[in-house]
Amino acid sequence: MSDLIDDPIPGQNEPEFSVTEISNAIKRVIEGEFGHVRIRGEVGRVSRPRSGHVYLDLKDDKSVINGVIWKGVATRLAVQPEEGMEVVATGRMTTFGGQSRYQIVIEDIKPAGVGALMAMLEKRKQQLSAEGLFAAERKKMLPYLPEIIGVVTSPSGAVIRDILHRLRDRFPRKVLIWPVAVQGEKCAGEVARAIEGFNNLTPGGAMPRPDLLIVARGGGSIEDLWGFNEEIVARAVAASDIPLISAVGHETDTTLIDYVSDKRAPTPTAAAELAVPVRLELLTWVEGQGARMAQALGQGISTRGQRLRDLGRALPRIDMLLDGPRQRLDRAGERLPAALTAGVQQRRVKLSETSGSLRPSLLTRQLGENKRRLEQSGPRLAACLTQAVDRKRDALKHRNDRLTPGPIRQDIGRKSERLQALARRFSDAARHQAHERRQKLEALDRLRETLGYLETLKRGYAVVHGADGVLTSKKAAQKSAPQEIEFADGRLKLGASATKARRSARQDEPPEQGSLF
Repeated sequence: MSDLIDDPIPGQNEPEFSVTEISNAIKRVIEGEFGHVRIRGEVGRVSRPRSGHVYLDLKDDKSVINGVIWKGVATRLAVQPEEGMEVVATGRMTTFGGQSRYQIVIEDIKPAGVGALMAMLEKRKQQLSAEGLFAAERKKMLPYLPEIIGVVTSPSGAVIRDILHRLRDRFPRKVLIWPVAVQGEKCAGEVARAIEGFNNLTPGGAMPRPDLLIVARGGGSIEDLWGFNEEIVARAVAASDIPLISAVGHETDTTLIDYVSDKRAPTPTAAAELAVPVRLELLTWVEGQGARMAQALGQGISTRGQRLRDLGRALPRIDMLLDGPRQRLDRAGERLPAALTAGVQQRRVKLSETSGSLRPSLLTRQLGENKRRLEQSGPRLAACLTQAVDRKRDALKHRNDRLTPGPIRQDIGRKSERLQALARRFSDAARHQAHERRQKLEALDRLRETLGYLETLKRGYAVVHGADGVLTSKKAAQKSAPQEIEFADGRLKLGASATKARRSARQDEPPEQGSLF
């Protein structure tokens, strides 16, 4: 029995660890064995939460490794990871104890060769094409002769010089340059913001809005031109209200901006040629059109003059035109006296018939009837006038009762009370504001006194002054002979001047009592 008690149970002496201790030990082992690693694989699930971090899976045909790209790194990536892309990720291996898994914290991620870039480009191209961004019906016509041309390019390259030189040779126009990076991480964002910035300008403002945009860059590799394949640039071009010409790379280079733009130029110089016509050719064409117009006007006038002369020969002479009217006038003049006599005779007969019915007795009878009706209407008229006057008087009294000063006095009283209340509120607000400002001023004054060096002197510090000002180092103090030490209650001179000052002070002091001198 005692032997069983003395013997330990197998495994009882092994140390016990907490879950966190084991998790941290595994984390140290993995991070120590795998510092920085480069992993090649296919991007699986990609998650972008609102925090800005990127969570993804790197996989091959047998295994999967979880990866995370922190927000600060994700914003600086030249190429954003997409599902199905083959990439090379560089980072450090670590563990996430909260879910008992290992993962890679990615610090850089790049496509695994040109083939991956082209596959991603083709996928993005199909997506934008399905949305209708490449449709021909949405492309805008270029203005024939723009007043202002906006150029989005690098200000230090040969591209802008070629464009300005070509515009100056063909047809000088006003040019606004928006400087951007044409390759690298900042390229896509700056180009998109430049296009949006030109569209946000006010037409005719202090900085006028361009009538045409040119996005230009010289040739380069697919990696150098990748900024113009980004989705943000393609959508900015599609949303532009200003017609846009893309001139990125050489004639054999093709980027997404070329499919979305309203016109593609093989080179920046060709973009300038598409933007404006040749001035001399335009002047020659205008002169030719002017000559043709003058010739057409001359021929038209000559043709119409000949037609007028032909019509004039077909018309009869003036004498022949007047013969018929003159004869009719003579015949009418011969018939006029007889017609006047007949008309007077007819009116005389009608007057005789009408005057026969106008006898004096008839007029006297009509006057008597009118007088009788007037006498009958007189009394009635007086009564009607009296009633009308009474109605008007009653109406006047009714309106007069309503026009009393009582309501006006009540309104004045209410307005006076409101005015006094507003005056009290204004006075209270003014006093409150003055009190607050006084308190702020006192606080600032206390702060000034606290931060001043005089308060520091009161705490036992001193300031050493020399001939050139305050001495802040031992070397400056050795070079400056006359010195003064400033305390809170005054200054103390040092050196020869201080000795003379002390001697003069002793001479000025009265002798002590009991002294012989």
